[in-house]
Amino acid sequence: MNMLTNHIEAEDAVRPRRSATVRNGSIALVALLLAGGAWKLTHQVPAQAAPPPANVTVATPLVRDVRAWDDYVGRFAPSRTVEVRPRVSGQIVGVHFKDGDVVRQGQLLFTIDPRPFAAALAEARANAASARSALALAQSDLARANRLVGDEAISAGEVDSLKARVQASQAAVAAADARVRQKALDMEFTQVRAPITGRISDRRVDPGNQIAGGEGATGSLLTTINALDPIYFSFDGSEALFLKAQRARAAGQAASPVEIQLQDESGYRWKGQLDFTDNGLDPRSGTIRGRAVLRNPDYFLTPGMFGNMRLASGGTQRALLVPDAAVQTDQARKTLLVVGKDGKVVAKPVALGPVVGGLRVIASGIAPTDKVIISGTQMALPGSPVQAVNGRIAPDAPADAAPAAAAPAPAEATFAQ
Repeated sequence: MNMLTNHIEAEDAVRPRRSATVRNGSIALVALLLAGGAWKLTHQVPAQAAPPPANVTVATPLVRDVRAWDDYVGRFAPSRTVEVRPRVSGQIVGVHFKDGDVVRQGQLLFTIDPRPFAAALAEARANAASARSALALAQSDLARANRLVGDEAISAGEVDSLKARVQASQAAVAAADARVRQKALDMEFTQVRAPITGRISDRRVDPGNQIAGGEGATGSLLTTINALDPIYFSFDGSEALFLKAQRARAAGQAASPVEIQLQDESGYRWKGQLDFTDNGLDPRSGTIRGRAVLRNPDYFLTPGMFGNMRLASGGTQRALLVPDAAVQTDQARKTLLVVGKDGKVVAKPVALGPVVGGLRVIASGIAPTDKVIISGTQMALPGSPVQAVNGRIAPDAPADAAPAAAAPAPAEATFAQ
């Protein structure tokens, strides 16, 4: 019992000292935490500095006069085509051209054996001479009869008969002369000559063959000739083309100029004018046939060749141009990045035109005084400030160079001369 009491008293004596030790440790821990917090407050990592403004190059749009064009595809066609057929029948005895030559109007092409026609012409001339002789005799008889009328030595009926014979002889002479002219024409037709100037095809008949003469398709086809200077360019256009041509004609404007590019050419070197539109639209396709005419003095252009034609759509117009690379795509719209007066980037929606000399025509959306970002667009974000450096916009291709990728109609344009 005494031992238990002594143990309890010893525990009670030790407890106050243990509690004081724990309390002192807690106070020290709190003090340490407060000191650590104060150290963190006084030694915070400084905030990261904002990045400097992006460097960009800006320039005002290039202002130039341009001519807009509409694009078409078509074929060349001869301005005139003639099928050479004989007027008389006979045997071909001569061919006086080389296949594919350029022939002149009136040039001798074929010779038909003229001997039968020469004989027929001689016979007709002889008949004409006989008719003239008969006329002369009838006129002499009538003159003698007229002298006898006053002596009443001849009846009036006989005189009338002589007059009728003179008139019949005169008609016979006229008929004989007509036959002479006909036979002379047949003789002339034995020489088949070029009716027009142009490039001739190959001969369809060789010497020694018999040919049939006649009108139209009844005559044998000898060859064909295409007139190539001037030459036509035929194409199909939309109803809008027809309306545009009609309104231009009503306004008294000159024929619209056209330029044509061949398949192996980089520029539009062939110049011409629109000279014809058909008298009606095709109800199935809604298109109308059009035709341009071009000079072709060296006969380089050939019927059947394909070509890309551009037709001037109206006169020249003032346009704003920027580098095509400066145009941004924002979903379904096109934008240009412009630096405002506050030095911040603004995205402006724009409507695009064609590409001219490597520059894109801006139909609407910007002003001539806007500072368009032409370099550094990747680093420029709308609403962010930028460090702008002035640049300059200039075309990088000649006006008649091949156009860039097609844009909304009109598909092409060139700088106005």
